[in-house]
Amino acid sequence: MKKYIEPKPIFRLIELFVMAVLLIGAFVSFIFLYTNLALAFIILAVSVGVITFFSVKFTLYEKIWFISIMVLACIFSILFPEEDANGVNGVLIMFLYLLDTFLNILCELLISKQSRYNFIVSIGVEIVEILICVVLMYRFATMASTLFFWLPIDIISFINWTKHKDEKEEDITAVRRLKGYQELLIVLGIVIWTIVVGYVLSGLNIETDFIKDKNIETVIAYLDACASAVGIANGLFIFFRLREQWIAWYICAVLESVMNILSGQYVLLILKLGYFTNTTYGYIKWTRYIKTHNEKKTSLF
Repeated sequence: MKKYIEPKPIFRLIELFVMAVLLIGAFVSFIFLYTNLALAFIILAVSVGVITFFSVKFTLYEKIWFISIMVLACIFSILFPEEDANGVNGVLIMFLYLLDTFLNILCELLISKQSRYNFIVSIGVEIVEILICVVLMYRFATMASTLFFWLPIDIISFINWTKHKDEKEEDITAVRRLKGYQELLIVLGIVIWTIVVGYVLSGLNIETDFIKDKNIETVIAYLDACASAVGIANGLFIFFRLREQWIAWYICAVLESVMNILSGQYVLLILKLGYFTNTTYGYIKWTRYIKTHNEKKTSLF
């Protein structure tokens, strides 16, 4: 496995300087009431802080990827500000989007590194995504699966991953693959879930001024049902440390992208760009690990 080298002091100083400049920018922006810009600066400062204080845990590629996604998300948050919805200020909604992006890509990066600490970050992701669903009064299948499935599975998965540390490196977890017939059963379950849950959700008459077109609302209901089904399968794949969870991430990213476009949530498309790029990275890393380790020694539980 790749060894991480302690960065030179000069690079650490540069990172700290950038973080200080961003915080000063946030302070000045608040004074002149540019709230969206101020929040973007704060999120960027926190992102640089993570890279700075945990520098030895990340490769140069991972650092560049992480910061690039956050810079793009912040730029989009300024170019495409969110409107007020259901009595909630658009600035607060945009802050939730940026926080969701930050936590999600950090979580994804930790999964690709086979780190069990991704589940600690994931709990923050679930809380933020529940808040977004409540504020916007939409995507109830996702909200329910997040509340009743993802939060418990994060805790259980952390325990399971802790029991399966790599023999040589305790910081990473041993992973494995799924068998063919199991994949077929999972696909069948996803199709049935999508049809049933999508039909139920499309029949609900819940008022929201976030999505005004009834046809779009119906389409999103079915896409949301499918995304929640794939998400549950993904959660189980992650729990069992299966490589196929990356394929589920690809599918979720496509479904989420379509829903973001239909809903006008363009800043969240940057998060999906992060999904697509890191999912490819994670799939390659896990595949390399599996090829160099004996899967028979790696039990599911």
